[in-house]
Amino acid sequence: MSVTVLGTVAFDTIKTPGGFRHLILGGSAVHFSMAARLFTKVSLVACIGNDFPAKYIRFLKGKGVDISSICEMNGPTFHWTGEYKSDFNRAITIDTKLGVLAEFAPQVSPKVAKSDFIFLANVDPQIQSYFLSKIKRPKIVALDSMNYWIDNKKKALLKVLKKADIYCVNEQEARDLTGECNLIRAAKFLLKLGPKIILIKKGEYGAMLYSNDYIFSMPAYPVENVIDPTGAGDSFAGGFMGYLSKSKSLNRGNLVNAILYGTVIASFNVEGFGVESTSSLSLERVRKRIVEFKRIISL
Repeated sequence: MSVTVLGTVAFDTIKTPGGFRHLILGGSAVHFSMAARLFTKVSLVACIGNDFPAKYIRFLKGKGVDISSICEMNGPTFHWTGEYKSDFNRAITIDTKLGVLAEFAPQVSPKVAKSDFIFLANVDPQIQSYFLSKIKRPKIVALDSMNYWIDNKKKALLKVLKKADIYCVNEQEARDLTGECNLIRAAKFLLKLGPKIILIKKGEYGAMLYSNDYIFSMPAYPVENVIDPTGAGDSFAGGFMGYLSKSKSLNRGNLVNAILYGTVIASFNVEGFGVESTSSLSLERVRKRIVEFKRIISL
């Protein structure tokens, strides 16, 4: 089995209490891929501008990521500039330059069209719908989004949600989309929109999974020295989907383990800027931390 991710490959400029980085490799699809690659083959579908450095292409190839569906377009690469102050749960967006992302139409090769596991990372829901329409018979489709699309393209988001099996959403987005403050009521509402499983990310407070059959909540792994939380949610999703791609069913045990792996991989992500930590991560190191985490939470 393999996983295909549709998302962004980007430049990030980030300032946190832990330091500053300018024009580092980022983007939802990149963070997802660094996590999912630990379990399976990953195909990355995204666009880059003609200013994108060859060293980053070599880096992705070197990590075993299939980049044949990354298209280079004439113009600048998507660039996000943000800052975190003492509250690492909230990113302050300083500037967003869409660049070539504004004109992106995903390329779907015959190989990608046959993908079994699809993750629609945070991009325009119209792009998500277009891409999904080109996939023949996916086994699992998971979807992520953000407040911007909820506010500005809600109709398109609701359309693609009908085709998703799993909706990954943070707690504020869940409240914004449903109008419910209580996360249980919000999850119940979201189930009615089409997905079978709602996965609510709660930052330093962990994650909650909700379906018609069961509800499960897991705390975050306790990290003392947080450097940069950018991409933590995408790393979580990559670990979650990567683990599921090796599983035969969406039973409770597999879903709990998928959340466990996603949670621990996300804890590595926040310990460095960009992909500094996850790019050198091994499954062995993840499993060692899982043993420690299970002892902490008595799982």
